[in-house]
Amino acid sequence: MSDLLSIGASGVRTYQTALSTVADNVANASTAGYTRKTVDIKEVSGATSLQGTLTLNGSVAGGITRAADQYKSADVRQSSADLASTETSVSWLGRIETALSGNQLSTRVTAFFTAGQSLAADPTSTAARSTMLESATSAASALKATGQALDQITSDLDSTGDTAVTSLNGLSASLAKVNDGLSKAAPGSAGAAQLLDQRDSVLEQMSALTDVSVTTDSAGRATVKMGDSTGPTLVTGTSAAVVTYVRNASGNVSYSVHRDAESAIASPTGGALAGIADSAQQIVSARAEINRVATSFTTGVNAVQTQGQTLDGTAGTAMFATGTTPTDISVVLTDPRGIAAASVGGGATDNSNLTALQTARTSGKYESALAALTTSNAATLSARTDVATAQSAIRDSAVAARDSVSGVTLDDEAVDLLKFQQAYQASSRVIQTARDIFQSILDIR
Repeated sequence: MSDLLSIGASGVRTYQTALSTVADNVANASTAGYTRKTVDIKEVSGATSLQGTLTLNGSVAGGITRAADQYKSADVRQSSADLASTETSVSWLGRIETALSGNQLSTRVTAFFTAGQSLAADPTSTAARSTMLESATSAASALKATGQALDQITSDLDSTGDTAVTSLNGLSASLAKVNDGLSKAAPGSAGAAQLLDQRDSVLEQMSALTDVSVTTDSAGRATVKMGDSTGPTLVTGTSAAVVTYVRNASGNVSYSVHRDAESAIASPTGGALAGIADSAQQIVSARAEINRVATSFTTGVNAVQTQGQTLDGTAGTAMFATGTTPTDISVVLTDPRGIAAASVGGGATDNSNLTALQTARTSGKYESALAALTTSNAATLSARTDVATAQSAIRDSAVAARDSVSGVTLDDEAVDLLKFQQAYQASSRVIQTARDIFQSILDIR
């Protein structure tokens, strides 16, 4: 009789746990990062009789099992890292394109030389001289604004880099705490299953910041390296490293990983950190070319000016002045009559020095260099956008493959719910039957 009661009671407890697990699955069907869980139901073996018959004493919930696939999860992390790197690069390339094209730099430089050609047709024209000086001011403003825009992008990129490593450090610290929790949680418990969900969620968030290599021990505790398996360790056990963002003298970005009084240089190839480093190189290249063109332009124009003669017959002076950066340009020639259109001794109607200005234009290739810079950046942006589209599809496919294993399907849960409800009711009926039998025995007495 006691066996019958214990069988029924064990069934009630077991299927109550199973029903609770199904309820959790249904409640979290749309929760990001939730992994479907099942109860491992086992039979409780009793003693073996003299005839060799094994008696059974009910059932027990052996533990909570997660429907997870570590290989599919790794595919999601890798595809997420690839996509985040490219999307980050696309974002900053777009800002560089805006900086290069938004101030109509090439157009304004062309307008300056066109104004010089117009003045050459009538060197004594006050209107033409004023137009050329206004065009010089416009070209200088465009160069300055473009330089300032690139400087602002650099500053914003630094802020983004600092924020990204701060987020990564926070995730590393969180993962170390999850590892600590897994050390204390009973294997197969609901608490352990929840911690494993948290672990996978943190790892996926980390992969959006940097590519990671992950290994786990028997308790599910993760050891994470930045990059591949040879990279610096971000998390091991309850210890988490600190990553720092540094921009060197040339303007390029680097990362360092600091843990246990040791430091290592890190070069992520995926995630936002890789995209930020790549974008920094793009900004450095664009800034260097703009600086080169600005220096060549102002130096070339000033050289022509100082070798010529003004409308008043005096020696020409510099048209442009440069401040702390090559693009910090201002027009210091304020009098249109001071434009040195003539060669020394040439007279008011002489325009031969303006011919030298056009020669400087041809040799300097200012406009073609600016056009090439803008076109190159636009081509890179277009190519990266195409790559991002493909990588987005790859990641979606990886997520779908993972979710096909670990995701919650309400139809499956409905089947399990019905099955466990029936099993629960049957176990309750066993208990009731045992009580009825026991009461009947008591009544006989």
